[in-house]
Amino acid sequence: MVSQGAEATLAAKPARPNIILCMTDDQGWGDMSCNGLKRIQTPALDAMAANGLRFNRFYAQHPSCSPTRASVMTGRHPYRMGCYWPGMTLRIGEMTVAQAVKQAGYSTAHFGKWHLSGGKPGAGRPLPADEPLGPGKFGFDEWFSVSNWFDLDWTFSHNGKLEKVPGDGSDAIVGEALEFIGKNAKAETPFLAVIWFGSPHVPLQPRAEDLAAAGGSEYYGELIGVDRSMGTLRKGLRDLGIADDTIIWYTSDNGAWEDENAAPDAFGSNGDLHGHKGELWEGGIRVPGLIEWPARIKAPVRTDVVGCSIDIYPTIVDLLDLDVPGQVKPLDGVSLVPLIDGTMQERPRPIGFWHHGGSSLEGGPLAWMENRFKLFRPKPGDYQLYDLIADPNETKDLAAERPDDVARLKAALEAWQESVRRSNDGADYRQAG
Repeated sequence: MVSQGAEATLAAKPARPNIILCMTDDQGWGDMSCNGLKRIQTPALDAMAANGLRFNRFYAQHPSCSPTRASVMTGRHPYRMGCYWPGMTLRIGEMTVAQAVKQAGYSTAHFGKWHLSGGKPGAGRPLPADEPLGPGKFGFDEWFSVSNWFDLDWTFSHNGKLEKVPGDGSDAIVGEALEFIGKNAKAETPFLAVIWFGSPHVPLQPRAEDLAAAGGSEYYGELIGVDRSMGTLRKGLRDLGIADDTIIWYTSDNGAWEDENAAPDAFGSNGDLHGHKGELWEGGIRVPGLIEWPARIKAPVRTDVVGCSIDIYPTIVDLLDLDVPGQVKPLDGVSLVPLIDGTMQERPRPIGFWHHGGSSLEGGPLAWMENRFKLFRPKPGDYQLYDLIADPNETKDLAAERPDDVARLKAALEAWQESVRRSNDGADYRQAG
């Protein structure tokens, strides 16, 4: 296996590769066989890892759902657009990846959990055609979507038309996505398909046969369904003859919940990482990360280069060599095209993390992550420093030993935080306009 991507054998760039962005709901870093999972096997995800680029350190931009989804859409920290918490919305003024690729002639579609249009919390409701902040308002030609999580025998909205699909929800959205993909493959039209699973989020309702295969674990029963649907997706691309020139980027919206009051692994695993969903410890934000693109990544690559959900948008824009009119700036993400090409040895820019506190945004935890060091501020005035290369489980606080690094990283974090505040106040839209 090639390490770091430095010597991966690469082919010439397809002019306009097809793009599929897959995201699970609450899947922990340890919830793939290739990352050490023993409870079940994930053969489709393992095949992706064996055939593409596998991240040792890929991060969700936020430890919860909607904010991370906003970061995928825009390449920006979600607090720049006021998306602080699950169920909060995108702002109309943002530029999304769907809007960007349409400028290059792409057909676009969203499948599954949207969770960026606000509304009442709870089970996913079908999104009507006139949903004010639905996928259709953000560049998607087609959608087969609901507002939040979904499970068995669910009713989806296909561009506003209600369609109930029997069986597992993961199978349902991938089946619908393959209809869209096949239509565009026949027309030789490049496409962007965003497939956002509702699993393995609670409430956990796997198929009976998946529950049995998972030894009675509802969580891993749902993950079996996700893995099966990913296998269906990959086979569908091969059957259509377009697998080589199609990028599949797979990740999760945050770490697993790992309820300490429940049975072990009842809600997933973050491996040996400290923390869980809802926290800025590694277990809350480090998630599975895979990129498969046979035409460009010709040998398996396992990389220690740091990637993040905010990198998806700028990577796609760079791949397609787009100059996006009205681009809202700043972007927090970086293009990972050099990593795909085997020339990136480390991340060129740090990542800022910010999570809403129990009573206020300003009192919430913050983190500033370089390739090696992570400055973590769990509460105002408390700055901790961790060497994530030597100590990925964050067991030893180095702040007292390395005050110069703390001061340097703190200054950069505060400058970034001020930039996010300006964005949140609307400064970026005035500049873009």
